Amino acid sequence: QVQLVESGGGLVQAGGSLRLSCAASGLTFSNYAMGWFRQAPGKEREFVAAISWAGGNTNYADSVKGRFTISRDSAKNTVYLQMPGLKPEDTAMYYCAADLWGSGHPKSSDYTYWGQGTQVTVSS
Repeated sequence: QVQLVESGGGLVQAGGSLRLSCAASGLTFSNYAMGWFRQAPGKEREFVAAISWAGGNTNYADSVKGRFTISRDSAKNTVYLQMPGLKPEDTAMYYCAADLWGSGHPKSSDYTYWGQGTQVTVSS
């Protein structure tokens, strides 16, 4: 069955960096756009970043544009989210998701498969 497993979360101070990873199995990774979403306590899940199935198109939320970088490694069936310059408002559970033949849309309902999440906590 399809599995998306996130890792790399943790507790960091403001200004610090983390790199999230999402390892995919049970699907043809190269056929899927991959997205990162996050949900803070008491808030709705929100789009963070996405990369198209071919890797040529990336999309970012305004709140992270210019700070975070999404990338994918098809040889490892893994998508990454590099997060430098973290802020307390970046604190959330981060989820990766997969969208067949997607172009990197920010709409969560486009994504079929979801991981269990990895917690990112940024202290001030």
